[in-house]
Amino acid sequence: MTSPYRSRWLDDDLDALRELARSFCEKEIAPHKERFIEQHHVDRDLWQVAGALGLLCMSIPEEYGGGGGTFAHEAVLIEEQARIGDSSWGAALHSGIVAHYLLSYGTEEQKRAWLPRMASGEVVGAIAMTEPGTGSDLQNVKTRAVRDGDEYIVDGSKTFITNGGQADLILVVAKTGTAGAAGISLVLVEGDRPGFRRGRVLDKIGQRGQDTSELFFDAVRVPVTNLLGTVEGQGFVQLMQQLPQERLILAVGATVAVETALAQTLSYTKEREAFGKPIFAFQNTKFTLAEVATEARIMRVFTDDCVDRHVRGELDIQTVAMAKWWTTERAMANIDRCLQLHGGYGYMTEYPISRLWVDNRVQQIYAGTNEIMKEIIARTL
Repeated sequence: MTSPYRSRWLDDDLDALRELARSFCEKEIAPHKERFIEQHHVDRDLWQVAGALGLLCMSIPEEYGGGGGTFAHEAVLIEEQARIGDSSWGAALHSGIVAHYLLSYGTEEQKRAWLPRMASGEVVGAIAMTEPGTGSDLQNVKTRAVRDGDEYIVDGSKTFITNGGQADLILVVAKTGTAGAAGISLVLVEGDRPGFRRGRVLDKIGQRGQDTSELFFDAVRVPVTNLLGTVEGQGFVQLMQQLPQERLILAVGATVAVETALAQTLSYTKEREAFGKPIFAFQNTKFTLAEVATEARIMRVFTDDCVDRHVRGELDIQTVAMAKWWTTERAMANIDRCLQLHGGYGYMTEYPISRLWVDNRVQQIYAGTNEIMKEIIARTL
């Protein structure tokens, strides 16, 4: 579907990037989506190919090996990956989340040690927050990093970790002090440390090509220089400052998911016939798609405003919480309506609409559940 609407944060540079990102996604990801799903992870060399093209860490300064761009550059790649219906490659987390923790809070040595290799694809990044008994309540994580001379001893377990199966560098949310937020720190753990092991790649209903994993830390020793930053107890503040960008990434993805579902459903309903005429000719179909198209436009305008404000450094926590909960809720509702218009074929895995439906369900859960988003919003009312 061609729309006259153009995101106001786009420019000629980003248009050129979109062509590169689209070509990459169509050539390097789309033909392999089924294999990624079967093996539950992308090919490792996909990261190096993307790095060689300059598609990783595009919003990281050039002095650290990045592209020197803004979040808008990351958003273009997020959109193009979503348009081909891929949820296997964890590039948005790698570049838009993990790299920015290092950029914002890492020491100069940490940034120079890790960011260039993340930009090249040599190193894959992950962040380990969620635990088997702790989801949104990050103040009460049980994983501990206890100081022993010039080292921390990390003990605990994490689950639902995106990129967990391939990650070379994991930012671990751990307790380094007393109970509550003041005792939380982020500690860098390399994937080859003795005592660190990966559990199973989790069997999810959606995003089946993503290596979402369990991680275990059994007396893993890391140097104290692996503390993110230089002061213990800053982890909770770091998380709260970075989570808004993660939530905006989800809003961008949810918006594109609805646009993609709409395009797929328009094509399907105009080609398939029932009772001697195209399904699109029925009033219910036209009215339903008119409503989906309208909601897709509203989602796009809201998300674009958030991207525009974020690039200018003006996006507040409450607004991005609104964007995250509302776009992910409306995405699921509208994709469901599009699936319904596919009839029985919408329930078949070979139809892309079915994968969009299951892949997007988790967006209402991670990066803070939508119930938590409403709690954040309500605090300002």
